[in-house]
Amino acid sequence: MTTHRTSSVRLAALVALGAALAAVLLFVLAIFTSPAGVAVGALSVCAAVGCGWLALTRSGGVRILALAGAGVATFAAVVALAKGDILWAIAALVASVLAFTAASRSAGRARRRREPRTAPERRGARRTTQPVLLMNPKSGGGKVGRFHLAAEAEKRGIRAIELHLGDDLRSLAAEAIRSAPAIGMAGGDGSQAIVAEVAMRHDVPYVCVPAGTRNHLALDLGLDRDDVVVALDGFTEGVERRIDLALVNGKVFVNNVSLGVYAEIVQSDEYRDGKLRTMERMLPDLLGPDAHPLDLRYADGDGIRHDTAQLLMVSNNPYALERMLGAGSRPALDTGTLGVFAIEIESPAQAAKLFALESMGRARSFDGWRQWSAPTFSVDSSGPIAAGVDGEAMTIAAPLRFESVPGALTVLLPPSAIGVSPAALSAGLSRQGIGELWSAARTGGDSPPAGQRRGPAE
Repeated sequence: MTTHRTSSVRLAALVALGAALAAVLLFVLAIFTSPAGVAVGALSVCAAVGCGWLALTRSGGVRILALAGAGVATFAAVVALAKGDILWAIAALVASVLAFTAASRSAGRARRRREPRTAPERRGARRTTQPVLLMNPKSGGGKVGRFHLAAEAEKRGIRAIELHLGDDLRSLAAEAIRSAPAIGMAGGDGSQAIVAEVAMRHDVPYVCVPAGTRNHLALDLGLDRDDVVVALDGFTEGVERRIDLALVNGKVFVNNVSLGVYAEIVQSDEYRDGKLRTMERMLPDLLGPDAHPLDLRYADGDGIRHDTAQLLMVSNNPYALERMLGAGSRPALDTGTLGVFAIEIESPAQAAKLFALESMGRARSFDGWRQWSAPTFSVDSSGPIAAGVDGEAMTIAAPLRFESVPGALTVLLPPSAIGVSPAALSAGLSRQGIGELWSAARTGGDSPPAGQRRGPAE
């Protein structure tokens, strides 16, 4: 590793450690400066969350009163913190935590870049034609046209095929892959899953081009989602990597399958055109006092049977879920396991309790929080189950059988890609994470990158 990169790792690690220390000191300062202000502020925030839950799950006059209550409680929290002269400390605490996250990821990124990348494996000559890129011109608000992907592909000797209304993506991919040495997809995660399945079944390398809206697969592969064109270098200079895929009743998914309230809402034809309006209309029927519990029967990681959940998510490899709001990416895509996460909230008081635990970094101790990993998983129901599969709404006949397919897909990443997700780069505000950053500050990054030594969420 160069001296410059060693210095970058050390500097980023020191900044992260400084931000963590500042966060602890600010928290202690706030408590000692105004314990009453902290207590009243915390209780007011919990009351606001409880009122917010009522607003989500009720309609009519109750919803209006709950919204008013949430506003009053929020105002009371601000006043309590301001009267205690600690509002500035709370704001600085939040800023310190954000600075820690950014700096620890920067340290992990710098350390990752110094690692030698495996040279691309040269495949045999049985496939002598051009690699193929399938493109959805409507995905991501028109990224294919905005980044001139067809022209960029042509420069690299890649055959570009643009989808048109009525085209069958699976059939196009199956036809193109018969002679192609590699195949890629420029589109959203639903399209990525279809083409990845075709690539898996034909044992052909796959290139993910982040031309969708959210591009979760690209994020967890360590691609730069803001630089769509550079992903094409995977075709010409690609570094091979084996990742897992997952199946639900034989259908491949690359990210996750959501069941429960969210999956029910996205089934609505109105959801695409008015997300907030649709949620406002449907949530009282799904979560209100007269709602029937969703029929989702499953056994958790301890073998305990459950009959319902408001949220049940099954992912291709576990997501980092130390906190509920930290569910952004997966530390690894090659663990050979599914990640399963379920949550059940039965009352406004429970919603407030979950938020309070979340604010303390202890959301996993919430009674309705369940999280584990396993190679297989199943969900039963008395009828078809609404599901969001990689963001696509569908209904699947019960029972749902999930399984991980380890090392199912060869992906080709551009040499410039970091190759891991943000969850793998960030050390996290934990004893182990602080230890990793301290090691990086002392050695300049000669030990494994931050986050790499930690296993998936159990």
